[in-house]
Amino acid sequence: MKKLLFYTTLLCLPIAIHAQQDCANAVPVAAGTHTVDGIDGQAPTPVCTTETTNQANNGEWYIYTAPAGDDVYVTVTSDLEVNSGGDTRVQIYAGTCDNLNCLVGDDDGGNIGEGFLSVASFQANAGESYYIAWDNRWSSAGFDFEINEADAAPPGQLTFTAQSVSTSGSRLAMVDMNGDYLDDLVSVTANNININYQLETGGFNPVDINTTNADYTPSWSLAAGDIDGNGYNDLLYGGGNGVTFMMANEDGTAYTEVSGPEFVFSQRSNFVDLNNDGHLDAFVCHDIAPNVYYINDGEGNLTFYQGADPDGIPSGLGLVSNGGNYGTVWIDYDNDRDMDLFIAKCRGGNTDAKINELHRNNGDNTYTNVAPDSGVDLADPLQTWSSAWGDYDNDGDMDGYIGASSTSDGPTKYVRNNGDGTFTDISGSVDLSNTPLGIENAPADFDNDGHIDIFSNGRILLNGGDGLSFTTITQTVPDSGAIGDANNDGFLDIFSNGLFLNNGNDNNWIKIVTIGDESNINGIGARVEITSPGLGTQIRDVRSGEGFRYMSSLNTHFGLGQDEEIEIVTVYWPSGQISVVENPDINDTLIIDESEALSIDDITGNDLKVYPNPADNIINLETSIQLNNAIYSVFTVEGKRVLNAKLDDTKTIDVSNLATGNYFIRILQDNNTYVQQFLKK
Repeated sequence: MKKLLFYTTLLCLPIAIHAQQDCANAVPVAAGTHTVDGIDGQAPTPVCTTETTNQANNGEWYIYTAPAGDDVYVTVTSDLEVNSGGDTRVQIYAGTCDNLNCLVGDDDGGNIGEGFLSVASFQANAGESYYIAWDNRWSSAGFDFEINEADAAPPGQLTFTAQSVSTSGSRLAMVDMNGDYLDDLVSVTANNININYQLETGGFNPVDINTTNADYTPSWSLAAGDIDGNGYNDLLYGGGNGVTFMMANEDGTAYTEVSGPEFVFSQRSNFVDLNNDGHLDAFVCHDIAPNVYYINDGEGNLTFYQGADPDGIPSGLGLVSNGGNYGTVWIDYDNDRDMDLFIAKCRGGNTDAKINELHRNNGDNTYTNVAPDSGVDLADPLQTWSSAWGDYDNDGDMDGYIGASSTSDGPTKYVRNNGDGTFTDISGSVDLSNTPLGIENAPADFDNDGHIDIFSNGRILLNGGDGLSFTTITQTVPDSGAIGDANNDGFLDIFSNGLFLNNGNDNNWIKIVTIGDESNINGIGARVEITSPGLGTQIRDVRSGEGFRYMSSLNTHFGLGQDEEIEIVTVYWPSGQISVVENPDINDTLIIDESEALSIDDITGNDLKVYPNPADNIINLETSIQLNNAIYSVFTVEGKRVLNAKLDDTKTIDVSNLATGNYFIRILQDNNTYVQQFLKK
């Protein structure tokens, strides 16, 4: 002990400490450098790294106690020049030897040598003790390691704390399942739905809900949404042979299985209102045939369709005969306030099944594949599986990170939205050298700085603020998982093999819950915008189904950085209605109900003229405002949106397909709204 105290005071040379063979006899260590002679003790368990396979038969145990008085940010690292060429793995635990809880672990987080050394950081509470255990998964040879203390995580750093959680099932979701607006942890098997309900007081209430045996398990994907509008989210299981829906009962305590007889080799699945009738439909990628979808009749009953169908989607979505449809994401890429579709493709053999597709929503229940005309080669045969779409440069439109899963078809592609329906490939302007290959890509602002990051296959690409520079975060980041706020602290966590809690920082945030009325009850498909003094306007789309396998939160998260107020929040609902909230509280959850949205009557009165009126086939618009690229929407007098698109230079609209009757036309331009009524003959 005297030797250790002497070293801690002088911080000179490393001291060889002969660790005991198990947790109960772990040797105390403090800040400084230490030497492990070799690894021949008891192997640590559980494994805390993203790869949870043990494959170690020995370990060395130490115990670190944080200084009294203040919390410290601790880094344990073997990433030292003296260890160059070595290979280590470390686990760090809280708790007692009888009940060890994973905090963090690392295998290949180093940069020195071949990058096989370890770096693990965690927030240590003042006076509390933590166990550090090295194992011999890769080597039993000796090495040095350092323990460093700091007041806080360094700027631009992002850390997670691994926490064990009891789950059953391989497909995971982090989404509110009981209508309290808190994200729950969901995992499923063929005859069980395991839900860890998040508690307002912190922690979880684990509940197993037995179900009838599902015809198809979610071997490929899981999606959530409230199909029948009863306030409890239902689940979609995307299986290798078909699709199963698990329908929640009126209090969310039981589920009824609904499976169709149709063969579907499912890949990514989503919930979205395909025909904009206010009812949530389902969409499923088909691996070896045209895509399938399920249209909701308004009572929660779903009708199966495949490909183009006049009673479903007349144009269809993804019609290649041998499929190749893998990772769909619904986005409003052209800012016309309806949801478009990007399909990430992946199939061997036939080239057509490997060409990515971008389907523009025409606003009349039809879609057009515009990938060949998108300004860049979006219609290329990039084997991608999934893509992450977000406004990475905060200029008001959705950009795309189209992640490659194989080097055989080219590198990851990163495209910037030009704001006119086209894109520019800026892959060459962004350092993508550290971007991993893989099938999972999703957007999220993990550090709440107001700039969307990218979660990609065991790495987080931390946005530097310009959408061009990214810092690669690997430490305590799982390979993939569902994203949400598991402890209601406003910072996004990851649910994977265990729960990875974001340690956060002092940035501000807001969480927004959308409750549809005329639109689907989840508000899926809504565009949410917030404006704050320092960051300007940020945008999000409410989506069900990001990445490839997992289901992430339906709550909408915005980081605010150091901004201390939000000037305005605007929600553009799928129905066409608009909600506006001024000066909401920050660092809190804001619930926005569509039933309180502005009505047509609230925004009439302007110099917009429509002629001829009554109209036969074409109407012309005349007003003092600039109309180029303005968004027009046509509503019935009951408030149902029947047409939606951007105006072209002609300032005319084809209304020939409308039934005879009275309609309203609304123009959105530069945050101003203009409404006029017309009669269709």
